[in-house]
Amino acid sequence: MSIFTTAIHWLIEVMKWTIFIRVIISWFPISRENPLIKALYAVTEPILSPIRKLIAKSSFGNNMMFDFSPIIAFLILSLVGRMII
Repeated sequence: MSIFTTAIHWLIEVMKWTIFIRVIISWFPISRENPLIKALYAVTEPILSPIRKLIAKSSFGNNMMFDFSPIIAFLILSLVGRMII
């Protein structure tokens, strides 16, 4: 692997872990005003927000009780990571 593909691979892995951490933290009553939580949301929201919008536009997203965007983002990132390798 070249340095470029290695860097992209590690970036994808870091993004997958930050999304995972965000999901776990969302289960606890932690204020969003916490600087660490703000940073976590700032890093993950550019990936999750477009996916959320696509889900909301679909017929599947009309009556959703759960946010499936982290799962979809994780799958997409995994697929892109495997395509790079």
